[in-house]
Amino acid sequence: MKLILFILSTVVYSGALGSQSLQDLRWLGCELIEDQILTDASGQPETRHHHLPAMLQFGQPGDSPIEPDTITFLVTGTKVDMRRYVEGGTDQLKCEIRRYSTGGIQMRWPGPGAEERDVWFTCTLSHREGLFVLTTFLRHTPATSADPQEDYTKMFPIRDRDTLVTTAVMVVLTRSPSVAVGLLREQTLHCQFAVDHKRPDLTVEWRLQRRGERSKLFSYTSRSGKSEGSGVSARAIGGGDASLRIPLTKVTSEGTYICSVYVPPLYGSHDIALNIQESPRASVNVASSLSLQQGEELKVVCDAQGYYPLDVQLEWLREGGGGGRLPEVLKNVLYSSHRHHPDGTYSLSAFFLLRPSLADSGYTYTCRVSHHSLRTPVRKSFTLTVTEPMSWGSVLWGVMAVVFIGVMVVVLVLMLRYLHEARREANKRKPY
Repeated sequence: MKLILFILSTVVYSGALGSQSLQDLRWLGCELIEDQILTDASGQPETRHHHLPAMLQFGQPGDSPIEPDTITFLVTGTKVDMRRYVEGGTDQLKCEIRRYSTGGIQMRWPGPGAEERDVWFTCTLSHREGLFVLTTFLRHTPATSADPQEDYTKMFPIRDRDTLVTTAVMVVLTRSPSVAVGLLREQTLHCQFAVDHKRPDLTVEWRLQRRGERSKLFSYTSRSGKSEGSGVSARAIGGGDASLRIPLTKVTSEGTYICSVYVPPLYGSHDIALNIQESPRASVNVASSLSLQQGEELKVVCDAQGYYPLDVQLEWLREGGGGGRLPEVLKNVLYSSHRHHPDGTYSLSAFFLLRPSLADSGYTYTCRVSHHSLRTPVRKSFTLTVTEPMSWGSVLWGVMAVVFIGVMVVVLVLMLRYLHEARREANKRKPY
């Protein structure tokens, strides 16, 4: 019941804020996700996730929790404020808090106020429509020191009404968690970070995971000042910008790009999915108006060319000239195999044999091409006119008519010539 009331209050508050900037917020409803590692019947470790209501509250040490009955993470003043990196309304935000393990590395964080006994949490804010993902590392100093060998999920219990005073020390952000782009385009994959102290000992890397294989694209280490690979400006890294520039996208550019920022003992990373989407070019092999005689045959072909990925759909539809009825999907359509081109795109053809009757005259035939890259299908249409074939009798009568007209023309020419000669002779015989 407590969880339901908390969620309802969070929804009402977020809806009232609308598109208000997160910079002005004092609190935000979150979920604390606790991982419990158990052993199943076969002796294998099994992880269970417990979702607990939590509050992310911004303020100063000593502030009272806004919701005393809920777990509160009080984020105190620091140079790193996650709110300044967030755009849009709070009603579109998803907030998750988890414990963070340093992997056994025991060291004092170089930032102000840190102690060796500090423990860590991550707070991830993600936009529900995929505009950004932001991970903030929160440092908490527990009342007692934890055993370095103890499982980080059990270092100290968190009870329902606990308030944990934390400090945000590092953020890693991407504004392009998922990108769809065409071929031969320039694309920048956004990755940004901030740390609470100057000249941090950091390592920035970009890797590409494609078809189960991972390759390094770029790396930079502040300690040596050296970088390997290309696509990222080492100078921009000094200002917190680790974005990767892809000069010309190809099919082989598709995959999951991982931007990682490592400031010991914290490792932050974001996966960015880049998908290549190239729209098909559709065409048919007839003009927009087609005239055939009854019984005449014609192979009608619709081509979809240059698309990627492979999920294209071609349909031939037939619709009467009067309208009012749904188009009929033709069943006698044959398809070619997908043709693969050197640039990685594909082509497909859909064709049928058109042998119309007089009843088919006036119908409109449409090739409809659907693809993942298209918001609406592409349509290519032609209107059919069917005429009666000429019979042998009509052909014979036509020939006879032409011959008769020709004979009449010859006779008329001869008569005119005769009359002209007769008049000429008569004029010669007249006395002057």
